[in-house]
Amino acid sequence: MNLLIRSWSTLFSIGLVVIVHADVDAERVVNANSEPENWLTHGRTYAEERESPLTQINKDNINQLGLAWYFDTNTQRGLEGSPLVIEGVIYSTTSWSRVYAHDAASGELLWQYDPLVPRAWGVNACCDVVNRGLAAWGESLYLGTLDGRLVALNRVDGRVRWETLTIDRSRPYTITGAPRAVNGKIIIGNGGAEYGVRGYVTAYDALTGAQAWRFYTVPGDPGKPYESDVMRMAAKTWTGDIYWKVGGGGTVWDSMAYDPEFNLLYIGVGNGSPWNRWVRSPDGGDNLFLSSIVALNPDTGAYVWHYQTTPSDTWDYTATQHILLADIEIRNKTRKVLMQAPKNGFFYVIDRETGELIAADKYVPVTWASQVNLETGRPMETGNADHSAESQNTAPAALGGHNWQPMAYNQASGLVYIPAIEAVQPYSTAQAFSFRGSSQWNLGQAEAAGKGGLRGVPSVLLESVFKKLLRGRLIAWDPGLQQERWRVDHTTMWNGGVLTTQSGLVFQGTGDRRLVAYDADSGELLWEVETGTGIVAPPISYAVNGEQYIAVLAGWGGVGGLSLPQSINANGTSRLLVYKLGGTGSHPTNLIELEMAEAPPATVASRESIDRGEVVYGEYCARCHGLAVGKGGVVSDLRYLDAATHEIFDEIVLGGVFSGVGMVSFADLLSENDVADVHNYLIAAAHQTWDEQNSADWWRTFLVWVSDVAAEFVVWVLSPSMS
Repeated sequence: MNLLIRSWSTLFSIGLVVIVHADVDAERVVNANSEPENWLTHGRTYAEERESPLTQINKDNINQLGLAWYFDTNTQRGLEGSPLVIEGVIYSTTSWSRVYAHDAASGELLWQYDPLVPRAWGVNACCDVVNRGLAAWGESLYLGTLDGRLVALNRVDGRVRWETLTIDRSRPYTITGAPRAVNGKIIIGNGGAEYGVRGYVTAYDALTGAQAWRFYTVPGDPGKPYESDVMRMAAKTWTGDIYWKVGGGGTVWDSMAYDPEFNLLYIGVGNGSPWNRWVRSPDGGDNLFLSSIVALNPDTGAYVWHYQTTPSDTWDYTATQHILLADIEIRNKTRKVLMQAPKNGFFYVIDRETGELIAADKYVPVTWASQVNLETGRPMETGNADHSAESQNTAPAALGGHNWQPMAYNQASGLVYIPAIEAVQPYSTAQAFSFRGSSQWNLGQAEAAGKGGLRGVPSVLLESVFKKLLRGRLIAWDPGLQQERWRVDHTTMWNGGVLTTQSGLVFQGTGDRRLVAYDADSGELLWEVETGTGIVAPPISYAVNGEQYIAVLAGWGGVGGLSLPQSINANGTSRLLVYKLGGTGSHPTNLIELEMAEAPPATVASRESIDRGEVVYGEYCARCHGLAVGKGGVVSDLRYLDAATHEIFDEIVLGGVFSGVGMVSFADLLSENDVADVHNYLIAAAHQTWDEQNSADWWRTFLVWVSDVAAEFVVWVLSPSMS
């Protein structure tokens, strides 16, 4: 391997020590187990199993684990990244696609890079302005930016080597996923299916940034030549003309894995645009390659095989969830498999050479399908799958039985650890659909934005109902026997990704602000620590000078963080936390309970205006500012606006005076009357919150008790299959 003298050095008491580093290449990543101290790629190895071979931290000494150091990222937005660790340096990404390099032992900041993503581009991000990490190849790191660039950085000092634009900026594309480096190519997808884009994945030359190949996941305008015979084949599974005018969707926004034995790159493909099958493809069809796992030749981008988890998806049941590779025992035979727990609620075991379905079973409650036919590979839909004529309460919800948070596979236990979700959601079909042609959620396909009717319901009741309807689990799944071995119930639905170790530990961060370690065999709680903010990112493990560390980015956010409360003022609490045995650091939690300092403005608005405002808020505002259940969230809770902000409300929403921090003008979507109605609704909601805040202690206690009982009844009525 080529060696390069690092441009910085570390001074020890014994003198100047020059540190060298080696290029990252295929040999190193394939043989990642020979250097367990590093974390060279997104899932540690090409198999993405997220199992660390390090065993210094184990079941016997886990109670000695303490904070070694932390780094404050100076953001309150979500952190979803998996850091890389290469020869004693930890590289992490934060919100707005920023990159930091630290000495992995001391926490000393070595360099930082800000791609200066325009804050106004954040309106194109359905699920927070997050970034899930970097790729490493040669002497460079590779970053996908929220506004669609792929950037190559010098690993030593963060200088830009090259950058290229990977998207058409006339469409609302984003990049939040981590690139992958395979055979000298950097592979990246994108997001935006909710808003109307056509999905694809692209490979670029690692040295020059030149495009090597591009694979489209859905067909384009049938009036133009197809890019390949594969797209011609896929087009036969679509009907009508709305799909290609809107974009079709199928974005590759997160998961990938690579098998060097078969030289196959596996990509997970997302939902359709529009969501609803009856709108998107009115005369039927499977709509390839939506909600599919597709195997490609990474050198050429040529299609090899695919498996579609949800044909003709209509619920946002993406197959972009974590893909991991393993050799497992099934019916007394070792099989080379690919495993995935996509949103649709079934856990899939697939032959990774041929794409043959081996097994598929429910890992969470599922109402839209009874089972998967192992001969045809197709799900057997129930009557609950059809919401073309009337609304249906369906499980899983659009957040899925498992979202983007990575699973982990422990070879010794033979278990996959799934950060699972149990939820139900109403789906319906719009009477008329029109594409808005902007970065606004195309809910014409499933009117779930909010019909109003929650105003006046105590927020403590809403919060209790949501917590019981949206449940978080950590599930230990046996992929050979296709059954759950153990589970842990969380207090929140939205929790972190998973790390496991060969010493028999499972680490996960939680939405209720903890980092936890469990016994990999039994699920027994072995250790936990309060972290000051909810965690959604997955932990990693590495070693420096023979000392093992656990690191995690702690920052509440993502789509769950935008919608659900944290009941705190989270300013400044998003951090990189690093632990080791004997660590004695203290967590700077800075928790501040949200309280209104003064009464909201008086209002004389009509009930009709407030009710209209609730509906408009649900459609245009709730995806960033939350569902008004409980207190707090990632972006400002608009019930807590101060008097000065109320004065310029129109200028913010229509004039775009805050576009520099991401709040763009909605003048092309909302009228002055719409904005007035929203403002009236927010003031009414603020008065309700003010009254609850200032009620007597005994009344608040009683309301909590009544709300808990009422929530149990609501859950029993809405989702008996989940009770």
